[in-house]
Amino acid sequence: MKVAQFRKLFPILGDSVPGGKLVYLDNAATSQRPQAVVDAYSSSALHKNANLHRAVHHLSNIATNNYESARDCVREYLNAASREEIIFTSGATAAINTAAFSFGEAYIKPGDEIIVTEAEHHSNIVPWQMMASRKGATIKVLPVDDNGHLRLDLLPRLLGPNTKILAVSHISNVLGLVNPLPEIIRIAHANGIKVLVDGAQGIVHKMVDVQALDCDFYVFSGHKMFAAPFTGVLYGKKELLDAMPPMMGGGEMIDTVSLYKGTTYAPLPAKFEAGTQNISGVPTFIPAIETLRLALDDEELRDNSKAVAEYVASEIAKDSRIRVYGSKGAGEEKIPLFSFTVHGAHHEDLALILDKMGIAVRSGQMCAEPLMDRFGVTGMLRASFAPYNTMEEAEMFIKSLSRAIGMLV
Repeated sequence: MKVAQFRKLFPILGDSVPGGKLVYLDNAATSQRPQAVVDAYSSSALHKNANLHRAVHHLSNIATNNYESARDCVREYLNAASREEIIFTSGATAAINTAAFSFGEAYIKPGDEIIVTEAEHHSNIVPWQMMASRKGATIKVLPVDDNGHLRLDLLPRLLGPNTKILAVSHISNVLGLVNPLPEIIRIAHANGIKVLVDGAQGIVHKMVDVQALDCDFYVFSGHKMFAAPFTGVLYGKKELLDAMPPMMGGGEMIDTVSLYKGTTYAPLPAKFEAGTQNISGVPTFIPAIETLRLALDDEELRDNSKAVAEYVASEIAKDSRIRVYGSKGAGEEKIPLFSFTVHGAHHEDLALILDKMGIAVRSGQMCAEPLMDRFGVTGMLRASFAPYNTMEEAEMFIKSLSRAIGMLV
């Protein structure tokens, strides 16, 4: 499929903004949605709307089947061993919070250790800090080098008999570097340590097989991979999820409730899905995954993304005013995401000027303040590309960026 055909699946890409035709380069924050996802949401909201799992009437059965079909779709896409290992959440943040709380309650005691990396999103730092504070545990940090690569040479010395879990992103939302998960997981498991992978960026750019990867947890958000907002997934190995208590209590996550004898919990996955779930949003995972699979499988779309990434990398490298963070080494992978600073220009000023030219990029700390501190900056500018971005848009971005820099420097 040609990129022009693929773009037609996304109505917003034909819109104009005050600066001209929209060039959307903030995909790492939120992707745009194809018409199929909008249609699925509308169909569910208008014609399949009833509370899930609770009633025996026809409409409830339809809504429940619609919701559970999405679980089967996600399970198949991730190659999870069972559908019980797929927990729906409101996003990657909720998924990590759920995993951190529940894992902590089941497995963490005073003096235990949790490892996070210096390149993590706040959502993969703060929940572990909260859990460590609650349980009397310690956070250890795996740093990055000057090019943004994880210091795997330091990992063995961070591990100890009290280390219980390691949290790492599949792909950094700032650096765009694909982390060497197989090696990280191998090292951790050899020392009896569990691994949670933040796949918010990984699920978008890589085919993920959780059994082959052998991670213990894998989380992601729907809104970054074409699905509706307020949707997310926590994958966990069944034996771990079975042993972990739920974070939230409420309707449908129970087996029995007694004011005098206490409560017993429902089996997976219901145990972790308290309350009324996202009735209309979750089913959009089905068309979103179909669209994502097309983007990752289609040779022409892959070639276009590669060409766009190579062009942008080459052009930015030519400009001595720009410093890019996250350099790809030999044999390494980097997604089409570029975070950089410009000497003498504030990242937000650049973003505002680019917006006036119709180009949407991200500025600020990208929810990764420790990484900003590591590189001694207050923020960066980030351009993140999706399979629907064209070479023409890439050229427009480079031209506009140069013009914006010229206005400020």
